[in-house]
Amino acid sequence: MREHRLGDIIDDFCVKCKQIMNHAIVSMLNAEPAKVRCRTCHSDHDYRREQAPPPKVDLRKQALFQEVLAKMDPVAAPTEDSDAASPPKAAKAKSKAKKS
Repeated sequence: MREHRLGDIIDDFCVKCKQIMNHAIVSMLNAEPAKVRCRTCHSDHDYRREQAPPPKVDLRKQALFQEVLAKMDPVAAPTEDSDAASPPKAAKAKSKAKKS
């Protein structure tokens, strides 16, 4: 693989387009691309090595889910034993069909 130079076209994840697009190298640091410019929307951003940033929404959802689990009473949660003791739903559906 040859060395990258200023102005070379490389693929990278564009934060504005939210896709991997063609980018031109606009800044180098230690022979590695530091900043790139999207050739589609012309926005400049740090070189991301074709990796999308992690979604922030998932972190909030996970925190809320953990909060709900912490508040939940483990005794009130359904267990597999209580499900096995109840009659199957299919039997109920058949008995309704016989009454009609």
